[in-house]
Amino acid sequence: MYGMIARIKAQPGKRAQLAAILLDGTGGMPGCLSYVVAEDMADPDTLIVTEAWDSKQSHDDSLNLPAVQATIAKGRPLIAGFDRIAEIVPLGGIGLK
Repeated sequence: MYGMIARIKAQPGKRAQLAAILLDGTGGMPGCLSYVVAEDMADPDTLIVTEAWDSKQSHDDSLNLPAVQATIAKGRPLIAGFDRIAEIVPLGGIGLK
């Protein structure tokens, strides 16, 4: 398995709008086991995205899907910064096989 945790800083006051875009564009990603978009309680403009995939290849391939490309294009103007916190190897958990 492969996972990633990212911090996305939205333009001021645009966090909810960015979250809605990210959540709307998550359907139909082959190999995606979990995709969670969460609000950072310490910063009103920051989202934390946690992903779990069956493989790094599935994650990388997802970035070329038309729906994902459209989501990236729609969300990009609302992003003030992006920080990959960690690449991880999920070992299991609720919802993960």
